[in-house]
Amino acid sequence: MNNTSESTSPRITKVEALDLLKNADLLGLGMMADNMRKALHPEGDVSFIIDRNINYTNVCINQCRFCAFYRNLEDKDAYVLSRRVLYKKIRETIACGGTQILMQGGLHPELGLEYYTSLLKAIKSKFDIHIHALSPPEVTFIAEQAGLAIKDTLLVLQDAGLDSIPGGGAEILADRVRKQVSPKKIGSRQWLKVMEEAHGIGMQTTATMMFGSIERPEDIITHLDVLRKLQDKTGGFTAFIPWSFQPGNTELQGAGVRGPGLGVRGQEATGIEYLRILALSRVFLDNFPNIQASWVTQGLKMAQVALRFGANDFGSTMLEENVVAAAGVSNRATIQDIINAVRGAGFRPVQRDMHYRIINNAL
Repeated sequence: MNNTSESTSPRITKVEALDLLKNADLLGLGMMADNMRKALHPEGDVSFIIDRNINYTNVCINQCRFCAFYRNLEDKDAYVLSRRVLYKKIRETIACGGTQILMQGGLHPELGLEYYTSLLKAIKSKFDIHIHALSPPEVTFIAEQAGLAIKDTLLVLQDAGLDSIPGGGAEILADRVRKQVSPKKIGSRQWLKVMEEAHGIGMQTTATMMFGSIERPEDIITHLDVLRKLQDKTGGFTAFIPWSFQPGNTELQGAGVRGPGLGVRGQEATGIEYLRILALSRVFLDNFPNIQASWVTQGLKMAQVALRFGANDFGSTMLEENVVAAAGVSNRATIQDIINAVRGAGFRPVQRDMHYRIINNAL
């Protein structure tokens, strides 16, 4: 399925994208992205979803160098959420008008397929809520533990109640980078394989990119290119979410150097860098219907600016967020804060579901 935009303009090449990333005038690039946003979303709406990030465990064997959230199994503050606590979080989400939970965790060596299927079935039996959960590294780990193929594992999880898959674990889909920042994590091909298999069984997913660790501009283009190629093939991605690496409390804090056009790695990316990469993403990913602003890492004001640099979605209300917070970043916002921010930027806020269907346009 080719999900390209209706624009008659030829798509930009990798070489052109790299030149834009390194050399383009920021406002000129932003205008290109804004024009594409207008063509794809002429109605002037900016969507968001009311949901909650629930990290069911912080135990993870991957021990990624960029992560401040993971714990080892023997650590005193390692945890697996009880059903009682998890249900309480879901009830609170629904009480706030939430329609979805985003459920991700570490790769816990003692949790197998039965744990996940039992949990998914229990949630579905008690709550009418969309379960957006289990990123490609988690799916791969579950499959390996169970001795099953990825497709078969996804079918079992889907039957148990898994509705869609988040784009976590992508970071930069260039193995040169992955071998340095997350050597124990799945490679780029495996991440893409999980997503392709999910799309093949009718399960939609999102895609992400974490920039600002040790990657070069060329790696960013590689990441965008493999996503565009897979989207050409399957059409299964609903949105792309680029967000900046938060170095606090991580092994990479203060490490590494970027290439031309970008700043020092291991330090938090600047707002200008964020806008440049966001705008390029909108221009290059012509077959992605939605680009999401990351107010969680950038703050509400920068997210407002992002709406003129290609973003058409304000993401999640994030009634709870733990991973970015572990790195010392704690941008918080109420549902009304998000509505006000969207209106303040000159757009109409609308509430959506994971499939980007509008469920409330009278905000």
